[in-house]
This record gives sequence, structure tokens and C-alpha cells, in this order.
Amino acid sequence: MEILKCLEKCEVVKDYEVLSFKTFYDGFYIKIKVFLSDGSILYVREYVDSNERNYSYHWQNEKGELIIRWNNAPHHKGIKTYPHHKHIAEKVLESFEITCEKILEVIELEIKKQNPQNKEL
Repeated sequence: MEILKCLEKCEVVKDYEVLSFKTFYDGFYIKIKVFLSDGSILYVREYVDSNERNYSYHWQNEKGELIIRWNNAPHHKGIKTYPHHKHIAEKVLESFEITCEKILEVIELEIKKQNPQNKEL
């Protein structure tokens, strides 16, 4: 499965736990808790079938506070990338990061930027 391959390739992913996984005729639903090298956690939720894809990637710090959440819930119609958007603090912004790979690239860059002396991150 592409999402799991993506998680396994990412340097800052320490471990993950599949909380739910269901397959059906033309798609799947998966929910994953991802443990990152800086102690933060990423909650991944994806639903995919032949007609649609719904996702939410909720990244929070070790205190449970939101860092960024990417999703494509069909609200915030004024956003140029609608329905794709991200939440940072109280702001709702455009999001061009709509795949596991792109979202993990952002997270990896942020974690490495916060810990430049640690070469293992």
C-alpha cells in the first residue's frame, strides 16, 4: 500500500500503528497513528474509492497541540486550492501538499530545521 511505503521511506518516521484498515470493492479506508522523531504525532486518515478521495493529515506536538492539519473537507470555498487546504493555528491556507509524500516532505523539513545538529533526524 502506497501510504505505508511512504511512511517507511521517511527519515523522521520512527514508528506507526494502523488503527483501522478496511478494504472494499473499489477502495479502502485507513487510519494511522505515526510517531515522529521529535516526539510529535501525525494522524493519517484516508478514504479512497473509484470516485473520490478524502484525507486528513493532522500533525500535533507532544502536548497534543495542532501544528498543521491538511485535508480536503469541502468547506472554505474561498481558498484557491479548494477543497484542499491546511490549518495552521487559527489560519486556513491554500495547500498544494495533497499526497502522503508531499506532506511528509514538509514535516521532515520542519523537524530537521528545528534540530539541525542532530544528523539522525
